[in-house]
Amino acid sequence: MLYPEKAAEMGEPNILICMADNFSPPVLKMAWFKNGQRVTEGVQTTDYYPKKDHAFRRFSYLPFIPNMDDDYMCQVEHWGLTEPLGKIWDDNMPEPLPETVENVVCAVGLAFGLVGIVTGTILMIKSRKMGEANYRRGRL
Repeated sequence: MLYPEKAAEMGEPNILICMADNFSPPVLKMAWFKNGQRVTEGVQTTDYYPKKDHAFRRFSYLPFIPNMDDDYMCQVEHWGLTEPLGKIWDDNMPEPLPETVENVVCAVGLAFGLVGIVTGTILMIKSRKMGEANYRRGRL
């Protein structure tokens, strides 16, 4: 997969992310190309992330400034491929969906938690006041 870190705006600095997934053994070369020329400056590649199914995942990052005249490609080489596989970034490609559902669930959970804390605090204060009032009256 190849996608930008945030929505791409022409002329605004961004980062292209290349993800290679479901490969084994963990021997993979990742390379970046801009307009057909290899790019090494600013490139960062992660270690191999193991998955539960004994496959691996790896990421590579390329800082870039989107421009209509530039083409970017991430290329991977692996023993399981007959030839290197390249993915070209197109600014018209659909981007991954934002984590809206997760954010909404988190916000709702936070709201319920805060309401619970406020309600609990109010109930504790009222029960203390009632206890003090009963103590002052004494037993009848």
